[in-house]
Amino acid sequence: MTDTDLSHWQPCPVPQHAPLAGRFVSLEPLDAARHAGELWTALHGPHADPQQWQYMAYGPFAARDAFDAWLAERAAGRDPLFFAVREHAGGRVVGQLALMRITPAHGCIEIGHVLFGSALQRMPGASEAVYLLMRLVFALGYRRLEWKCDAQNARSLRAAERLGFVAEGLFRQHMVVKGRSRDTAWHALLDHEWPARRAALERWLAAENFDAEGRQRRRLEELRRE
Repeated sequence: MTDTDLSHWQPCPVPQHAPLAGRFVSLEPLDAARHAGELWTALHGPHADPQQWQYMAYGPFAARDAFDAWLAERAAGRDPLFFAVREHAGGRVVGQLALMRITPAHGCIEIGHVLFGSALQRMPGASEAVYLLMRLVFALGYRRLEWKCDAQNARSLRAAERLGFVAEGLFRQHMVVKGRSRDTAWHALLDHEWPARRAALERWLAAENFDAEGRQRRRLEELRRE
């Protein structure tokens, strides 16, 4: 149950822009000089998924120089705080994501700007990349982690539900994005909900949950129900 007496409350630390290591992937502070080439290939190359840009406020980029300039701006900022996702198996950078709307005074923060290349989509590393940020946020004492997306973005809605975020409602006519009215679906995970979500995620990501071909033995939703 949520603690309504916060007379003891102290603002949370701002997340450091530092690497985070997992079993399948690592998160690296976004560096345009290091990451632009591999990210361009992952997000715009011949095997890229064009649908992933549909609900983003930017992209896809018609030219590499425009993408590089955009990436350099993102790398220089601290809110959003961007990370590149590097898979361990192939050693390639295969996606990006960020912490954003960082509000230490209220212990509130959001995960956003999630763009994963085809090589990462529907793979354990995709879940682990988000888990690494979730773990960081709650280790720093944040009370609330948000996930927001276009209400028509079925992929993002499924991801939020699968990872254990709780649907909180719909902000109607919230934005105009690429010439279209966007309703925004809000999801969140609270600090007292995190221990159970973390336990399920860690059981799902464990080596024993995958067979020799890398197929999951048990689904995350099943582990969370337990």
